[in-house]
Amino acid sequence: MRVSVDPTKCQDHGQCAIAAPLVFTMNDDGKLEYNGAPDDSERDHVEEAADVCPAQAIFIED
Repeated sequence: MRVSVDPTKCQDHGQCAIAAPLVFTMNDDGKLEYNGAPDDSERDHVEEAADVCPAQAIFIED
């Protein structure tokens, strides 16, 4: 699984970090950081993060 975030859409709301904290985190500056190649065991959490993203900026590829 590959995860990407469109930086032109992402508004750093942090909902993804709540849904999938092992994949998405907010740094000290309040900016999103993420693992672009998480373990497949995180798929359900990543899909939830993509669903709850207000900007719909998260994309998942197999």
